[in-house]
Amino acid sequence: MKLISAVIRPEKLDDVRAALSAVGLNGMTAWPVSGVGQQAGHREMYRGQNYTVDLLPKVKLELAVHEENLEKAIDAIVQSAASGTMGDGKIWVTQLERIVRIRTGETGEAAF
Repeated sequence: MKLISAVIRPEKLDDVRAALSAVGLNGMTAWPVSGVGQQAGHREMYRGQNYTVDLLPKVKLELAVHEENLEKAIDAIVQSAASGTMGDGKIWVTQLERIVRIRTGETGEAAF
């Protein structure tokens, strides 16, 4: 089992959810985050003052997938989150050692 973590633009969340659902992957966690990468922020003016916005709003997604679904999940995220401009996000994949369903105590595949 693998854990996919992805940071995407907030406005792409619905597109990514739909793309993952279309390939049969429905379970995920999403939450708002802020970050900076190559995009490096931008300058804005607020009430006559210039300031730099260097932590930009993003959404972080996490979803656990079986090994055989890994590539289709990554492809779905890339295709639906890409705008072709800097700041589209990143995807990380890590190995899941153990999964436990809290309600029942099931572990491994039974908890998936």
